[in-house]
Amino acid sequence: MISNYRLSNPLSPFMPLKRHHALVVQIAKRDVMGRYRGSFIGLLWSFLNPLFMLAIYTFVFSVIFHSRWVGQTSGHFDFAVILFAGLNINAFYSECANRAPTLIIENTNFVKKVVFPLETLGWSILGSALFHLLVSTIVLLAFSLFVRGSVPLTIVLFPVVVLAFLPVMVGTIWLLASLGVFLRDLKQAIGVITTAMLFLAPVFYPITNIPGQLRYWMYLNPLTEIVIASRDVLVWDRMPNWTALILYTAVGMCFAWASFAWFQRSRRGFADVL
Repeated sequence: MISNYRLSNPLSPFMPLKRHHALVVQIAKRDVMGRYRGSFIGLLWSFLNPLFMLAIYTFVFSVIFHSRWVGQTSGHFDFAVILFAGLNINAFYSECANRAPTLIIENTNFVKKVVFPLETLGWSILGSALFHLLVSTIVLLAFSLFVRGSVPLTIVLFPVVVLAFLPVMVGTIWLLASLGVFLRDLKQAIGVITTAMLFLAPVFYPITNIPGQLRYWMYLNPLTEIVIASRDVLVWDRMPNWTALILYTAVGMCFAWASFAWFQRSRRGFADVL
C-alpha cells in the first residue's frame, strides 16, 4: 500500500515528516549510532572528525600557503574559519546526495513491506546529516571563538539558512533515490558531480573572484547561495541576502514537490526492479 498524499498540496513533501516524525527520528538515530557502532570511542568520532579536518585545513592553508580571503582583513587562522564554513555546507549536501542513489536498494526489505512508508527514508538520512552538520558547526564556532575571541551574534540566524536549504536537500534525496533504483551507475556519477559542485561553489574563493557574466551561472549551483548566506551569519556577522534566500526557498519548494511527486509515481515499480 502506497501512502496517500495529495500531490496537489504544495506542502505534501513535508507531510511524511508530520505523519511519521517518530519513525523518522528513530531511523535517523539508528543511522547515526550504527555508523560508529563497534568503534572504541563511538559517537565521539562525530566530534573528532570535523576537529581533525579543521586542524588540517588550518595547517595547510594558514601555515603552509598563508592564504588570505580577498577583500577581507584576515588574521593568521581566519582563512580556515572561512573555508570550513563553506566546507560544512558541502559536506552536508554531499552526505545526502552520495547516499541517496542506493537508499532504496539498501532497504529492499522495506520495499516489500506494504505498510512501511518509504518516503520517510529520505527525511531520516537528512536527519542524520543534520546531526553531523550541527556537530561541525559547533566545532567551527568553538574554533572561531578561540581564534577571534568572540562569535557573531548573527549565528542565531543559521537555522533559518539551513531551513531554506532543506527543500533542496530532501528533493535531491527523493529524486536520486528513485532514479538510483533504475540507474545503477548513478552512484558513481553522483560522486563526480558533488566534487564538481564543491569547486564550482564559492567555498575556496569569494564569489567576487568570478567575472561578472560567469558569476550568474554560479548561482545555478544549489550550494552557492547557502554557502554565501552561511558565511554571512557564521563568519562576517551580517544579515544574509533575504531576497535571494526567499527566492531560493521558493524554488526549492517547487523542486521538492516535483521530486516527491516523481518518487510517489515511480515507487510503484521499485518491487519489480528489486
